[in-house]
Amino acid sequence: MTMTENLTKQSFLEKVFNYEKNKDWVYEGKLPAIIDFYADWCGPCKMIAPVLEELSDEYSGKINIYKVDTEAEQELAAAFAIRSIPSMLFIPMNEPPQMANGALPKQELHKLIKEVLKTEI
Repeated sequence: MTMTENLTKQSFLEKVFNYEKNKDWVYEGKLPAIIDFYADWCGPCKMIAPVLEELSDEYSGKINIYKVDTEAEQELAAAFAIRSIPSMLFIPMNEPPQMANGALPKQELHKLIKEVLKTEI
């Protein structure tokens, strides 16, 4: 079973975007990705967590799904101007990332993965 991976600032810089080194967006990953910015106390975040786990399984080997705890990683949250959670950053391979806000239903996430990440199950 594939699991979503929690990122710290250090692993974010290595796997996603080294904003300390690059001013402009340079994606460090090998697969398209979704980053879920969440907090443990957030109700909608808890509702969407199992959906993201399912998507992680369904798209295993095709996309990476990461989670960033905005309480523990306040600098990352600030770097992406996260004001409401859950917020999800969709990162395609050769295009700029797009942010989506709120606990989106699974159908909507499938649609975004197809349209933004150009990936299908």
